[in-house]
Amino acid sequence: MKKIISILLALLMLFTVCLPVFAEEEEVFSDEVIEYYKNLGLQGTKLNVYNWGEYIDDEELDVISQFERLTGCEVNYTTFESNENMYSKLSGGGVSYDIIIPSDYMIEKLVKEGMLETLDYGNIPNYEKYFDKEDYGYFVEYEVGGSTIEDYAVIYNIGTTILLYNKKYITEEPDSWSILWDEQYKGKVLMFNNPRDSFAIAQAMLGQDFNTESTDDWDAAANLLLEQRQKVKPTYVMDEIFNLMESGDYYLGVYYAGDYELMRSDLEEKGEDFLGFAFPKEGVNTFYDAMCIPNTTQNKRGAEAFINFMLEPEVALANAEYIYYASANTAVIENEDYSLSESEAVYPDEELIANAQQFHDISNDNLQYMSTLWMKVKGSSDSLGIYIAFFACIIAIAVVIVITVIKKKKMTKYYNV
Repeated sequence: MKKIISILLALLMLFTVCLPVFAEEEEVFSDEVIEYYKNLGLQGTKLNVYNWGEYIDDEELDVISQFERLTGCEVNYTTFESNENMYSKLSGGGVSYDIIIPSDYMIEKLVKEGMLETLDYGNIPNYEKYFDKEDYGYFVEYEVGGSTIEDYAVIYNIGTTILLYNKKYITEEPDSWSILWDEQYKGKVLMFNNPRDSFAIAQAMLGQDFNTESTDDWDAAANLLLEQRQKVKPTYVMDEIFNLMESGDYYLGVYYAGDYELMRSDLEEKGEDFLGFAFPKEGVNTFYDAMCIPNTTQNKRGAEAFINFMLEPEVALANAEYIYYASANTAVIENEDYSLSESEAVYPDEELIANAQQFHDISNDNLQYMSTLWMKVKGSSDSLGIYIAFFACIIAIAVVIVITVIKKKKMTKYYNV
């Protein structure tokens, strides 16, 4: 009897240990989908994917692993920090990527420079099934050099810039970017640490086109940012905003709408609810990131399969829930289990972003001019402080020398007497 009980207990323990494994192996894709990717003939091939950091689900579904499992294709996945960083790596040669996921204006630049492959949508059947052309078609219909963005890119995620505020200190919802210039919030403001987004805020306040080619416009925007620097001494950040804004130490910040939801979710887990958001009346930047195939590809067929896989309803939903940006996939938008479908930050009403503008590729001359102005904006106060400190030291040294000389003269005169 004791032996039987021991055997039963052992079986129970084995079942308990194995249960999570069985649960993990539960199939999420239909037989039809599994068969489709199996028959693509990608077994033994490799795919180099270059994406933003923290920009694909590697937890709930683990997208890369699932693609490798279904296709037999090995994925080499690396990340970049900015569009410019990605462009520099791509244009520098010596690397061969099959998939890149840049933003709107950078895609235009890559198209103009002949650095992207045109897409064969016969190998991306999910695009016709799931891309929301009614709401987001205008993005891909934009013409560049006789072609449209749609010829080269499939939208991955969509977002806008947004104004964040701490409801403990700012009790009424702001309606203008001008609050970022309010001196009563000196030292409590977080600004974008990149020129295009920061300039866009100043440009919106001045009623400018975000893609202006006028140096006078860029000068006026830079002067407004300099004024802000002098009045409120903002802290320039990117992803550091998560810790800083969630700490409650800052009153105002600017970032991207999806990241507001991530911060709000983090605070909710801690029992906090002090973060608010607003879409300023002057307008925001609305943007998209999209999947493209560079002309350095060594596996275009695998790249198109990867794009198609990213549009699978289960994959697109997992990515949307992980990244917190708006999805252009109808299967996600219409899914009752999608947690962000009612988010006013991620999916704002059209009237809230009526004055929104999109970034486009601007000339290299203007990019360089903007970069020069940005260095002045970022370095103005620091440089001034350095110069003041330097001259103060010179004056102090001079005073010490003069005093020393006078003392020596007095002592010499005393001993000579």
